[in-house]
Amino acid sequence: MVRPKIRVLIIDDSASVRQTLTSVLQEDPDIEVIAAASDPFAAARYIKDEVPDVITLDVEMPRMDGITFLRKIMEQCPVPVVMCSSLTEQGSETLMQALEAGAVDVILKPRMGVADHLAESRMMIRETVKGAARARVTGRKPAPAPRKVEAKLTADAMLMPPSGRAMSKTTEMVVCIGASTGGTEALREVLMALPANSPGIVIVQHMPENFTRAFAKRLDGLCNVSVKEAQDGDTVMRGHVLIAPGGKHMLLERQGARYLVSVRDGPLVSRHRPSVDVLFRSAARNAGSNAVGIIMTGMGDDGARGLLEMKQCGARTFAQDEASCIVFGMPKEAIARGAADKVIPLGAIARELLHATAR
Repeated sequence: MVRPKIRVLIIDDSASVRQTLTSVLQEDPDIEVIAAASDPFAAARYIKDEVPDVITLDVEMPRMDGITFLRKIMEQCPVPVVMCSSLTEQGSETLMQALEAGAVDVILKPRMGVADHLAESRMMIRETVKGAARARVTGRKPAPAPRKVEAKLTADAMLMPPSGRAMSKTTEMVVCIGASTGGTEALREVLMALPANSPGIVIVQHMPENFTRAFAKRLDGLCNVSVKEAQDGDTVMRGHVLIAPGGKHMLLERQGARYLVSVRDGPLVSRHRPSVDVLFRSAARNAGSNAVGIIMTGMGDDGARGLLEMKQCGARTFAQDEASCIVFGMPKEAIARGAADKVIPLGAIARELLHATAR
């Protein structure tokens, strides 16, 4: 039986971008570009005749911006939407608004460059669109509710044992989380549920370079824990969350009784950079039973092998359940390999994380 192709509608005011995206997407035999519209008004006419499986949507367009159109789509006819951006620093905050409004992922506009980089970029665009086609979209998401954030732990506070008691181990527990499609909003829900004295957390979320800084900044303003984009040599500390920068791998390393991260260039691993497998496998080697591994929503199998290695080295491991995943790909593969000690819904991840790291 021949599988139907993924029908994509491209919306971008640049003719060259429309042409390039069409070419890139149709290199994959499973994808068909049914139309390329110059603005949301033209796109709306196409959608009346045929609802696409996925929409790629430019952020800045004349007559109606991408965020406004996205909100209308989510209210009237929910379809998986991938935002397409040049991803300047100024535009990163807008893309955060798009994800909160219901977009499932983000891609960088195709750009010329070194041949290898261009090939990687083209592959990632196709993989993102294919992942979006599998996403469960239910409509516009509620914006994060305003909340009073607790006083956050500072580096100076790390000099004293947490909660006024001596640590029973030579090192703190460390939590490693991996996510992809749908992960930005899922991670927000988990991190917002954590108290300021939570164990140190390191995260790989598949996303383009430069975007992770805005993502971390947004989470830092919403959460009791401190959140930042990781830099090479950052220490993993209680009350702090480090997010792998887009386009770089992040590894967990150990120096004496402390953990730190190493941020490195390198080839794609499991079709990604940063790769969840890279983080998880380094945690298996360097943290063993002092680690907790959590694999969340996303397409593909990145992280499944690494989570199994973590489990084999004594770590507690969890996978997000199918019902709460936007795309049940990465957790499904991890569960199939026997890598997860427990399968849990999104709403229970924060609680299980805290229970697993209680000492």
